[in-house]
Amino acid sequence: MPKPFDAAITRFYEDEAPKSVREAIAEAKKKDIVTPDFPYDAWMDKDDYEAALATLQIELVKCQSWLRDSETRVAVVFEGRDAAGKGGTIKRVRENLNPRIVRTVALSKPTEREAGQWYFQRYVQHLPSAGEMTLFDRSWYNRAVVEHVFGFCTPDARQHFFRQVPKFEEMLVDDGIILIKLWLNVGRAEQLRRFLAREDDPLKHWKLSEIDVKGLSRWDAYTDAIEETFARTHTDPAPWTVVRSDDKRRARLNAIRVILSRIPYAGRDDAALKIDDQIAGGPELWLNGA
Repeated sequence: MPKPFDAAITRFYEDEAPKSVREAIAEAKKKDIVTPDFPYDAWMDKDDYEAALATLQIELVKCQSWLRDSETRVAVVFEGRDAAGKGGTIKRVRENLNPRIVRTVALSKPTEREAGQWYFQRYVQHLPSAGEMTLFDRSWYNRAVVEHVFGFCTPDARQHFFRQVPKFEEMLVDDGIILIKLWLNVGRAEQLRRFLAREDDPLKHWKLSEIDVKGLSRWDAYTDAIEETFARTHTDPAPWTVVRSDDKRRARLNAIRVILSRIPYAGRDDAALKIDDQIAGGPELWLNGA
């Protein structure tokens, strides 16, 4: 089966990727960590991961029951670079939950009508009702990063977004929504390694897009946009939590712990929610691992 985009990812790896990135990928075994300053050398042990995940998924079921009974509303924003593991983490959050209570929202390109609306309008209609949790697989932060990097919005529109988003999120929190913002961060070599694996796997070709391919050469532009986004939208009412996701297993566990630790559900097992502060923390963790 032909590789998507005429093997553009392989060509980037062979011809354009920085030497350090190519060497890190070439020398690594499958479960090795290829990001130099990552706090662990290899993926978490599979048995330990599955045991911890099973415990956390029981906690998620308990949380779901409490949300329904208490009519609490929760919105979780999943953001991050392409191939950072957003979809895989969302899958582990909701795979044992009721889809009528815990919903995933992954919006496509705006329609012509949506493009003429207030920017936040198409997201507002997907916010949770009483007793629900909404998981946003990408969100209104498209304007801050992807749209900016690719020129899909004007500089004035982006600045307008930055002026409005803290107020928008403060209103959500003031109205009683528990808003949790997660930024999954992956190193450059690991991102490229995941793209190469998708390019080789026919079952994962659908995960690749032209944006992914073009974005490979815009790493620094993404970095600048992300840094500005944290500086302007990490607020007391709606703080960011960065999750370092070079090890998918540790990332998934700690993302779930962050979510559960922010929700005061009945019967919560706090011992199971201990967050690894080398994996999940504030924006300073991203600055250290960018």
